[in-house]
Amino acid sequence: MANLSALHKSMTWRISVNASLEPTRFFCNTSSKFHASFAPFSEVRNGALQDVSKNNRLSTNIVARREFTRRSRKKSHQPKTKDAFSRDSPGSPISAPALAKDLQDQDKGKKEQDVTDIDSDEIDKTSRGAQQVVVTGGKRNLKKKNIKGIDSDLIENRRSQLGTEESEKEKSQDIRASQKLHVAQDVNAVIKEEAEILERQNIEKEKAEARKRDLEKLANENSSVHNKIFFYPIPAKAGKEIKIFFNKSITTLSNEPKVFIMGAFNNWKWNSFMTELQKSEISGDWWTCKLSIPKEVYQIDFVFFNGVEIYENNDNRDFSIVVEGGLDKQSFEDLLLEEKRRELERLSAEEAERERMAAEQQRLEKEKAAVEADRAEAKKLVAERREQTWQVLQMAVKSVSGLWHIEPDDFKGGDRVKIYYNRKSRPLALSSDVWIHGGYNNWQDALSIVHKLAYDNAEDGDWWSVEVEVPNRAFILNWVFADGPPGNAKVYDNNNYQDFHAVVPKSIPEELFWAEEENFVFLRLQQERQKNEDAARRKAEKMQRLKAEMKQKTKKRFLESQKHIFYTEPMEVQAGKSAVVFYNPSNTVLNGKAEVWIRCSFNRWTHRLGSLQPQKMVSVDNSSHLKANVKVPLDAYMMDVVFSERGDEHGGLYDNRNGMDYHVPVVGGVLRESPMHIVHVAVEMAPIAKVGGLGDVVTSLSRAVQDLGHSVEIICPKYDCLNYSHVRDLQFRQEFYWGGTQIKVWHGKVEGLSVYFIEPNNGMFRVGSIYGRKDDGQRFGFFCHAALEFLLQSGSNPDIIHCHDWTSAPVAWLFQEHYKHCALANARIVFTIHNLEFGAALIGRAMAHAHKATTVSYTYAHEVSGHAAIAPHQYKFHGILNGIDPDIWDPFNDQHIPMAYTKENVVEGKRAAKEELQCRLGLKQVDRPLVGIITRLTAQKGVHLIKHAIRRTLDRSGQVVLLGSAPDPRIQNDFNNLAKHLHNTNGDMARLYLTYDEPLSHLIYAGADFILVPSIFEPCGLTQLTAMRYGSIPVVRKTGGLNDTVFDVDHDKGRAEAEGLEPNGFSFEMPDAAGLDYALNRALSAWYEKRDWFNLLCKQVMDQDWSWNRPALNYMELYHSARK
Repeated sequence: MANLSALHKSMTWRISVNASLEPTRFFCNTSSKFHASFAPFSEVRNGALQDVSKNNRLSTNIVARREFTRRSRKKSHQPKTKDAFSRDSPGSPISAPALAKDLQDQDKGKKEQDVTDIDSDEIDKTSRGAQQVVVTGGKRNLKKKNIKGIDSDLIENRRSQLGTEESEKEKSQDIRASQKLHVAQDVNAVIKEEAEILERQNIEKEKAEARKRDLEKLANENSSVHNKIFFYPIPAKAGKEIKIFFNKSITTLSNEPKVFIMGAFNNWKWNSFMTELQKSEISGDWWTCKLSIPKEVYQIDFVFFNGVEIYENNDNRDFSIVVEGGLDKQSFEDLLLEEKRRELERLSAEEAERERMAAEQQRLEKEKAAVEADRAEAKKLVAERREQTWQVLQMAVKSVSGLWHIEPDDFKGGDRVKIYYNRKSRPLALSSDVWIHGGYNNWQDALSIVHKLAYDNAEDGDWWSVEVEVPNRAFILNWVFADGPPGNAKVYDNNNYQDFHAVVPKSIPEELFWAEEENFVFLRLQQERQKNEDAARRKAEKMQRLKAEMKQKTKKRFLESQKHIFYTEPMEVQAGKSAVVFYNPSNTVLNGKAEVWIRCSFNRWTHRLGSLQPQKMVSVDNSSHLKANVKVPLDAYMMDVVFSERGDEHGGLYDNRNGMDYHVPVVGGVLRESPMHIVHVAVEMAPIAKVGGLGDVVTSLSRAVQDLGHSVEIICPKYDCLNYSHVRDLQFRQEFYWGGTQIKVWHGKVEGLSVYFIEPNNGMFRVGSIYGRKDDGQRFGFFCHAALEFLLQSGSNPDIIHCHDWTSAPVAWLFQEHYKHCALANARIVFTIHNLEFGAALIGRAMAHAHKATTVSYTYAHEVSGHAAIAPHQYKFHGILNGIDPDIWDPFNDQHIPMAYTKENVVEGKRAAKEELQCRLGLKQVDRPLVGIITRLTAQKGVHLIKHAIRRTLDRSGQVVLLGSAPDPRIQNDFNNLAKHLHNTNGDMARLYLTYDEPLSHLIYAGADFILVPSIFEPCGLTQLTAMRYGSIPVVRKTGGLNDTVFDVDHDKGRAEAEGLEPNGFSFEMPDAAGLDYALNRALSAWYEKRDWFNLLCKQVMDQDWSWNRPALNYMELYHSARK
C-alpha cells in the first residue's frame, strides 16, 4: 500500500469543461492551489464575471455555453480530506482571462507528466507482490522491486500493452489541447460580443432620450395650437411603424375612460384596423398607440371613439396622415383591381365547384330514380310475359299421338333431343322440304331453333325428324313447321294458329326462372338507357361545341368586317394590357383631314377615370390606316372610341359611327357589364301566337339577348287562341282596374322566357284569332296602354321598352305622353319596323317618339329611308339584320328529318332527307334537282314568279315542292287549280301543299337542293337563312334582307369578302321571268354539271352563321346608345 499511497500523492486531478456539448479536460497539479477545480459552479461563474469588466455585464450565456464540470480522479482509494475538498479552503476562483492562460500552460506540460495505474490485484496474481509501473518523459522504464521469478514474457507483453495505451493517450491529449484552445477563443469572442452589446445599448439609450425630448417638444407645440393629434417619427413612411398621439382633453372624448382608434388606409379603401390607446408618459393628456404601415399605403385615415358610440372625427372630416414611399393612388387602384380579380377568380372557382357538386348530386339522384324506374319496368314487363307464358304453358304437352313426339321424353336444358313430326294430312304433306322454326319460353328469344328435318321411316306414316339442342333455361319449347327456312318459307303448319308447345320435364324451377328473368330484363333496360344517355350526352356536347365555335367565328367575323375602318391588335383586347387601335379615315367623314385624334374611354364611357386625354394618331407604313396605343385598365369590360379632326376641347368634326360610337369588348377584366332589363311589348310570339316572321323575331331575339346575361320579359295579349301547350307554369299574377275594365295579368314561361299575358274582361282578345277584325287598331291600342299601366303598377323599372311594328307602335307615344315623368322615367323606347307596308301612319308617329328605331336589314333601311314616316328621323334609324334560332332550326338535332347531319356529312344527310321527302309526297324516286318553296302566297312574295319557277324547273327535268297558303282567297284558288293541273300532268315531279305544316317545312329545308325566294320586296326574310342552315342553296331576288344575306356565286365575291363571307347562292335583280330564269338556270346547271362544286357549296353555306349571335350584339349596342 506504500507504493499505492505514493502513487496517490503524485496523481493529478482532472477537471472537465463542457464546450459545445463535448467533454474537454484540463489538468493541474494538486499543489498548484487551483481551488476552482473544487468550487461550486456558481462560485466559478461569479469569479469569472468579476474580472470581465467594471460594469459586471458578462452575459449569462457565456456560462451556459462554457460550463465548468466536476473534478475527477482515477481509481483513488484515499479518503477525501478537509484540506483538499473543503468548500472553505483558502483561495478564490480565478478570473476568465487567468483561466484561459492556465489552460494554455496545462497544454504545454501535458506530455511531461501522466500516470498509468496498474491494478494491484493484477500484480498480486502474477507475482504475489505489488508492482508499479511509472512512465515518465514519454519513455518506458520497467523497475522491479523485490520481485523474483517473474516471467520475462509477461514483462514484455505488459510493456507492449503499455506502449499501445500510451499512444492512444497521446492522440487523446492532442485532441484535448485543441479543444482547450477553441474554448479560449470562444471566451474571447463572447467578451467582444458583450462589449458590442453594451455599446449598442448605450446608443439606444441615447436615442430613447432624444425621442423623449422630441416627443415632449412636439406635444408642447401641438398643445399650444390646440392640435388634437400628432405622430412620430416625421414623415410617416410606408413599411415602417409610427406612434399616433391623441390629445384627449380637447376632444369629445375628454371624459371617457377608454379611447380607441378606428381606421383604414388609402381613403378608407383598404385594411381596416382598430386598437385601444394607452396614456403616454409625456406631459399633458396625450394618449398613444403604435401602428405598422403597410408598404402599399399612401394615406392613413382614422377617427377615435370610446368603443361604443361617442366619436371624435375631426369635425366630420376624419383624421388623415400622408405616407411617403408607398404606392401612388393609381398604382394602389391597380392593386385593388388585381386583388379583386383574384377574389373573383376564387369565387368563380368556388361557384364552379358548387355547381359541379350540385350537378353531380343531381346526376346521382336522377340515376337513382332511373334505376328504380328500370326495376319497376322490368317487374312490369316480366309480369306481363309471365301471364302470357302461363297461358301458353296450359297448352304445352309432352307429345301428341300420331302427330309429334320427342325422344327421349325425359330431358332438360342443354340436352340434345330428337323431334319427330308426322306431316301426313298436314299442310306440309305435299312439300318437298320440312323445316322447324322454333324457340323457347313463349318465343323469348324469337327464332333460336332453325333446322331442316330429314325423312324418317322408322315409324308408320310420313314421319320426319331433326335433332336439336334444348336451350339451357327452357321450361317450354315453342315451334312451327314450314316448307323452307325463315324468309323463304311459304307454307306453314302452325297447329291451327296455336303453334306447337312442349313441356321440358326437367326444367329450371319456375319461380327461379322468373326472378332471374326479371334481373336480366332490368340489366338490359339499364344498358339500353345508359347507351341512350351516353349518345344524348355526346350529341349535346357536340351541339354545344358547334355553337361555341360558331359564336367565336361570328365574333371574329364581326371584328374583321370593320377592318377597312377600325380594328385593334390584338383583336381580343385584354384588361390590364395595352392595345393598338387602327383607324382608316379614308373610309369615313374624316377623309382628307390633316390630323386625326382618338378619344377613348371604357365601360360605355362610364369608367371611373373618365375619358383618356385625346391622342394624335400616327401613320402606319404602307397603309392608309393610322394607329394609337391605348393602355386598358384592369376594370374595363368595353373600350369606347370616337375619332375627331382636332385634339382640343371641341374636336371639330367627329366620326362616331352615326351616333353609335366604336366599341370593342375587353376580356379578362375584374368588372362585368351590368345586365340590362328589357321588356318587349308585342302582339305575336312564336310558338304560342305566331302568324308571320314577327313572332319568330320576338322570341328568338329575346332568347339571344337573355343568353348574353340580360333580363328579358315579354308582354302580349292573352288570346283565347293561344297555343297553351308551349306555356309552362302559367299562373295568375295580379289584377288592376284601368280603361273602364278589370284587367288580369298572368305569368308563364315560353321557350325559357318570362312572359306576361294581359287579359282584359272586355273580351277584346276572346275573338278566336290574332288579326282579321275591323277593330284591330283599337284592340292593340288598348293592349299597349294596358301593358304600360301594368309595368307602372307592378313596380317594374326596365331600361328598354321595345315595341314592334304598327301593332305595338302606340307604346312609343303613350310612354312619352303618360309615363315619361313617373316611375318608368328610367326607360328608353326602341321601335322596330318589320314591314312598312302595314300601318304607315302609326309607324310614323312611333318613329317621332322613340329614342331609337330599327328595321330588319340594312338594305331595307336604305330602301324606305325616303318614306314620309322615316325621312325626318334618319339620325336615329338603323338597320339590323334578323337571325334564326339555331336550336329550333338545327339539322343535327331535328326530329322531323330522317338523319342528323352537319357540314361534315351534309351530302349524305340531304340525300336521306330527299329520299324521305320523295317517299312521303309520292314523288318519283330519282336523282334530280329539287326546288323547294316555303312561303305565304301574297303579291309581296312574287306569286307570278313562283308559278314561272315551277314551270321552268319542270322543263329542266327537276322536281318542285311548294308549301304555303294564301290569305287572299283568289290567290288560294288560283294555286289550287295549279296543283290539280300539275297532279294530272306532272304528278310524280311536283307537289303543292297549300297549307302550313311545320314538320314538313323542316323536311323540305333538308331535302331540297334549292330554296326559291323571289320576293318583290323583303324587309329581311328568314326563309333563305333557314335554307342555308340546312345546306340548301338560296335562289333569291336582290332586295331588302335577301340582298344583305345572299351573295351571288358569280357576281358578289367582293361584297361577300367585305362581310367576312364566301358567296353562298344565286340572285337576280329584275322581278320578271327573265331575271328569275337567269338565276334559276345557273343554279340548275351547276347541279347537273358541277356536282362536286355544288356539294362543296352546300357545306360552305352550312358553315355560315345566320343565327342571332351577331344581331343580338348589334341590338345591345343600340340599347346602350339609346341610354346615352
